[in-house]
Amino acid sequence: MVNRRHFLKVTGLTTLAIPFTGIEDLASSGVSMIPDPADPFTALAPVRWAAGELEAALTAKGMTVRKFQRLGDAPAGDTCIVYGGMQTGMAAALLRKAVAGPDGSPHKAAAGPAHLRIPQAPESLALFSLQSEGQTILLACGHDTRGLVYALLELADRVRQGSELVGSLTRSLPMVEQPANEIRSLTRLFVSEVEDKPWFNDRAMWPAYLTMLATQRFNRFNLALGIGYDFINHVTDGYFLFAYPFLLSVPGYAVRVPQLPEAERDHNLQQLQYIGKQTVARGLQFQLGIWMHGYEWIDSPNPNYTIEGLTKENHGVYCRDAIRLLLQSCPEISGITFRVHGESGVQEGSYAFWATVFEGVKTCGRTVGIDIHAKGTDEALIKVATDTGLPITLSPKYWAEHMGMPYMQTDIRELEKVHDTGRKASGLMNLSDGARSFMRYGYGDLLKKDRPYKVIYRIWPGTQRLLLWGDPVTMAAHARNFNFCGCSGVELMEPLSFKGRRGSGLAGDRCGYADASLRTKWDWEKYLYTLRVFGRLSYDPEAAPDSWRRYLVKEFGAAAADPAEQALANATRILPIVLTVHAASAGNNNYWPEIYSNQAIVPQTGMVNREYGDTPTPKLFGYVSPLDPQLFLNSHDFAVEWSRSEHSGKYTPVEAAQWLEEYAAAALRYLSEMETAVKHKDQPAYRRLAIDVSIQAGLGRFYAAKFRSGALYAIFEQNGDRIALEEALVNYRTARVFWKELADKAGVYRSDLTFGETPWLRGHWSDRLAAIDEDIDHMARKIEEDALPAAMKSILQRPVRATIPCHHKPPGSFVAGQTVPLALGLESMPSSVRLYYRHVNQAEHYQMMEMQLPSAASGAGLFQATIPETYTGTPYALQYYFEIRQEHGVALLYPGFNAALTNQPYFVIRQGTGQ
Repeated sequence: MVNRRHFLKVTGLTTLAIPFTGIEDLASSGVSMIPDPADPFTALAPVRWAAGELEAALTAKGMTVRKFQRLGDAPAGDTCIVYGGMQTGMAAALLRKAVAGPDGSPHKAAAGPAHLRIPQAPESLALFSLQSEGQTILLACGHDTRGLVYALLELADRVRQGSELVGSLTRSLPMVEQPANEIRSLTRLFVSEVEDKPWFNDRAMWPAYLTMLATQRFNRFNLALGIGYDFINHVTDGYFLFAYPFLLSVPGYAVRVPQLPEAERDHNLQQLQYIGKQTVARGLQFQLGIWMHGYEWIDSPNPNYTIEGLTKENHGVYCRDAIRLLLQSCPEISGITFRVHGESGVQEGSYAFWATVFEGVKTCGRTVGIDIHAKGTDEALIKVATDTGLPITLSPKYWAEHMGMPYMQTDIRELEKVHDTGRKASGLMNLSDGARSFMRYGYGDLLKKDRPYKVIYRIWPGTQRLLLWGDPVTMAAHARNFNFCGCSGVELMEPLSFKGRRGSGLAGDRCGYADASLRTKWDWEKYLYTLRVFGRLSYDPEAAPDSWRRYLVKEFGAAAADPAEQALANATRILPIVLTVHAASAGNNNYWPEIYSNQAIVPQTGMVNREYGDTPTPKLFGYVSPLDPQLFLNSHDFAVEWSRSEHSGKYTPVEAAQWLEEYAAAALRYLSEMETAVKHKDQPAYRRLAIDVSIQAGLGRFYAAKFRSGALYAIFEQNGDRIALEEALVNYRTARVFWKELADKAGVYRSDLTFGETPWLRGHWSDRLAAIDEDIDHMARKIEEDALPAAMKSILQRPVRATIPCHHKPPGSFVAGQTVPLALGLESMPSSVRLYYRHVNQAEHYQMMEMQLPSAASGAGLFQATIPETYTGTPYALQYYFEIRQEHGVALLYPGFNAALTNQPYFVIRQGTGQ
């Protein structure tokens, strides 16, 4: 334990008391940077690079920077930055003095900011501010190379973002952080020759981009090739689709891209090597994604690039030799991501093919990890991978191909469940469309105890792909999910992923602005705050707010920073709720909640809904499954419960509508405060944020009104209630008003925002009005003269969820093959209590058990149930929650969601330790 006061006492230093008020006062002296030459980390290239970044930041602020090897050599009056590892050397000695008490034992400090623990964990860092005899000292330490890089980049970021030096450097110190997630990766996709070749070849962009990633605590960068198409049908843009011959000429094979000049092929490899060197120089892992192994384009009369020289006979061995040569040619690559399911162009179950390809990785001359995209995997393929002896990671999707609310799904949709374990499908997807369908959009059955592979979650760009987003509160909750049941972290497909996909690319601004004044130099610069919040909170969900607020202060001024943070945070919470409650499609190629293609509430003759093919029949708004159907009701099921006055306790579309309305109102309220406080309203960064917050708030209002309309129309379908139909129409017309308003605000964007070739993946918000109007017209025609009585107030007003005091202590763990007794204490007597439980295995359904009250009680009771030993003999953790039914059909769930909607709404108990 580190007590700051004791630390200063034993080192002979005094509390920081710097008389300077700003950079101008310090400019007369300077900064001395003091690495210990004996420290094993300070001479390493990434640390020297990070120290250079700090020096450059200080110099840009007008500081004189000097370098010394000993603290005593620094001129009096200089601010001394001492940096090194936590284990040996000068910096470590200072830390050891801090840790040891007067008697040599760990010192117990009082609670408060000085009550810190120096972590013994990879990538951890520590920063302290000290002063001795008038000499200011900043101590920057890292547990390892990357931890020290993070410490130095933290100081550099404070200098760059701060308006004055001393306050910027010393704010929120002492600071000790360690990573909550082992892997924090960002993927950049090459999917369009038109839109992506410019940034791929931009040697000015890569240093800035990769520096940003390292500064925001990402530790892995993944460059993904060959993900431009799912399957290889109707190919028009084949650049990098089958990637190897775009990079290499493999000896012994006449495989080539006839339309690609050899000089360009060679340049591509040189550029990949450059990107790898730049990545590793910053202490990042360099991951390469190879998503396509098919090589024959199907039904593609006019592709711009094709592949020659491959046959079924040489396909596998060519890929083996190509991946080996590629890894040997680019030694900075430390991991390869493979798409192994049928969309790779290789039939699922082709174990011999993948064994051959993996052999190329194994024999490249060094250890390279294999990351397998989890869809389409089974035990046989996992064994093929683990038999290589290489580090194996499986990367399932987090919330399908979207971003849901900040908890791990309680369960997956019924559409992905397997009811016949012997079910087989034909074609490339014989597993994903068959007995392994539950692996399509989640972690499936991967979370076994003592598994021989790591698991990380991949976040696909479905829900939020264009508009600016960033919420520290929900991001911290997401970050805690990424190590759910022993998982190892996360990989985010960055904003604008899939822009220009499947031949839809357009030259020009990738952010899609028609208003040129809003454009950034590089597309990712629009999302600097998004990536800052995501990276830093994935590293440490408990990070100090200054780590993201300093950016807002610099961009918008101190008075506008807090309302800016709150406006964007509230706006960010809207679309994940929509996705969780209403999953019109689990695929990002079909469902784009940001620019929603309207799904009809009212049945229409000849209706196709091609974009929502994986929605239950009838493919209408009210029948869409929630993405977590275990906790949420759709409009149809809500109407059934409402009509019967029997409620399951699940969250309803009406409750979701209320959440959306409140977040939208809060976003607009804070945006108004920001507008008042910001000094330069013509500033592009402010305008970009204000426009995107306004659009998302409009989306929240639109979906809230449509959810209410859908619920009312579903009641009309149940009861023929004319009042319900009339109110449904009123709410739908209100939704239409909100959509028109947000479409007008979105006029700064191009009229065609291209993320694919289909109408629902391109266009503009204004394009969607016609379908909304058509559905409203059909609903209006439904109104008839005969009226039936109804009580609609509960749907039109703010819903109030029942509460009841509950007491439950989850077991710390369980033993396989032994019973798990559970008890729920209630202060008032319900009608009944049910226990819902399941293995943490998305292939399975929940079990339900009525809980019993052992002895008669009046007004209170301790309900009990026991998960049987026949169920606990499993390699999986257990998850469970309670449904409490009261009189008059009222029900609630426990633990349910907290007020901020940021918790796991169920309990998880793991088997012993080590899972």
